[in-house]
Amino acid sequence: MGLLSGIHLFGLGDLEDADLYEKKQKNTERGEGHVTAIREEDILFDKNYTCPVCEGEFKTRTVRVGKAHLLGTDMDLRPKYEGIDMLKYDTVVCPVCGYAALSRYFKELTGAQIKMIENGICMHYAGREPDGAVYTYEQALERYKLVLANAIVKHARASEKAYICLKSAWLLRGMGEALDMQEQTALFKKASYEKQEKEYLDNALEGFLAARQTESFPICGMDESTVDYLIAVLAMEMEKYDISLKILSSLITSKQTNPRTKDKARDVKEILMQKIKEAAKDTTDE
Repeated sequence: MGLLSGIHLFGLGDLEDADLYEKKQKNTERGEGHVTAIREEDILFDKNYTCPVCEGEFKTRTVRVGKAHLLGTDMDLRPKYEGIDMLKYDTVVCPVCGYAALSRYFKELTGAQIKMIENGICMHYAGREPDGAVYTYEQALERYKLVLANAIVKHARASEKAYICLKSAWLLRGMGEALDMQEQTALFKKASYEKQEKEYLDNALEGFLAARQTESFPICGMDESTVDYLIAVLAMEMEKYDISLKILSSLITSKQTNPRTKDKARDVKEILMQKIKEAAKDTTDE
């Protein structure tokens, strides 16, 4: 299954094989002596946008600032919030012409990129706007694929494409966590999501490694230590242990690495060393 499988639903079937690198959750809040459930739609609003490609005006669902409480992050920095998966609402899609990007990149277009999108996206785009007060995971994933297709067409920097892949992987992880495991097809779906997640993570690693060599910091809003930490974690997950170990060791010994990142790097290194031992044992047993 390719990164852009299903993009034909937007009328962009030619991009399905494009080369990348040329349960709704419940939340509670304490009230006057009782607990009240907060619905996902209660912390969303419609934000106005003007498309930099077709100049059309539209609205898109956005999370209200300060309304979602951060619970923590996964080892690869995926944020987890109470009551909502914020990742579902980080894409902006023009319903008129099909231009789409992550919210941080939506306005960042050159004249040449606009022409590329007009020719590669707008001329073929078939509108497909999600229904309902909230986005389902399936709808959100469709939007991420459209964002990635736009990034490929406009020849976005490696970091932007890597960041899209990373967030797509995080979204798929959330899809797996939201499954009702009592459903008959839950195990099949979870395996499918995990396979897709790994594919996106692999492409994210490739893009961040390329960006690390060719782009200036900050990259995707991250400083050098954070990017290196992320690369190390992704490399470990992709079983590229030599890359991960080299970066983690450098982070731990560098005077430029802040204490918090050093602590996280040490934790990851412990996990990595165990994985290396297990891999060596498996090789010996064979």
